[in-house]
Amino acid sequence: MLKPVAEQPGKVQDLEKGSEEGSRFRGISRLSSSTVLWAGIAFSGLFTLLIWALDYRLAGIELLPDTGYAWYYWKLPVPTFWTRATSWGFYLAHQLVIWVIIYYAQALRKHRYTSGLHRVNVWALAANAFFIFLHLIQTHLWYDGLAQDTPVSSSQGAVIVMLVWILLMENNRRGQFFGKKVPFSKEVIRFARTYHGYFFAWAIIYTFWFHPMVSTSGHLIGFFYMFLLLLQGSLFYTRIHTNRWWTFALEFTVLVHGTLVAVMQGNGLWPMFLFGFAGILVVTQMYGLGLSLPSRLLILGGFVGSALFVYGNVGWHRLNEIVRIPLIEFGSMFVLAGLFWLGLRIARTVRQIRHA
Repeated sequence: MLKPVAEQPGKVQDLEKGSEEGSRFRGISRLSSSTVLWAGIAFSGLFTLLIWALDYRLAGIELLPDTGYAWYYWKLPVPTFWTRATSWGFYLAHQLVIWVIIYYAQALRKHRYTSGLHRVNVWALAANAFFIFLHLIQTHLWYDGLAQDTPVSSSQGAVIVMLVWILLMENNRRGQFFGKKVPFSKEVIRFARTYHGYFFAWAIIYTFWFHPMVSTSGHLIGFFYMFLLLLQGSLFYTRIHTNRWWTFALEFTVLVHGTLVAVMQGNGLWPMFLFGFAGILVVTQMYGLGLSLPSRLLILGGFVGSALFVYGNVGWHRLNEIVRIPLIEFGSMFVLAGLFWLGLRIARTVRQIRHA
């Protein structure tokens, strides 16, 4: 979640050098971050199964009728002081703990990217695991999440901005359009990389506490994805945090999650999510994997062929669905970059005035 080593080419090997004593001095564990990653993925899968296994205990919860897209179905008809106090209180505690750990790691200590774990990684992993268990307990005792008091669009919007931020942040590594970079200012990219951890932590943790831990297919897939994002957010300043295949897998999971949820809702919009996110994959994301030209052409051909087949069956008048999500994300990326540039410009002007 902090400044990736990928932004510092040629320094990876240097960061791995040093004696065992030096590693102990910096608080780096011998436990490989890749090992922790696989253990975290296993934990995520098992905890998702636990949510499913315990869902029978929530069978007696009575909910209001579903009134449409803007209505969040899984919230109590009559919230109480304790349903609100626990959902908001535990969310704020989770949020502040992770923010403090990020601040400590980034601002108060000088950490290097390593294959092992820093103490702050252990703290973050333990904190997130604790609050994951706490959320399950809170659901079974009080049920409600933040959805009781906030609109559905707030959770969805937080994740969308996070995805857009990733596009901006990765511009220098993989480009935006078929490997070509957009000439954003170095200051904007540096700001996006340096402070993305704070926003990502908010987007993930807010969305995590937005939903009760119920076992609909959409919730189970969503919580599994949230667990993976919390895991990634705990592994800052490790080599695995910037591993291109792992970070690609996290972005690709959005495609899988969005498509499956659309299929489950039965509204017929699944091609828009499938080919919309896949469009971003073939235009941008696959260029960060170091694939050969034949491999990229094969993926592009699969995308085009699949789209032609699907829309040949659902109707050519819907073909414009393919560009909706890419237009929203790329357009939002330029807006976000503009806001960063404006904010940095204002901050620089204020500093100049103060020192004049």
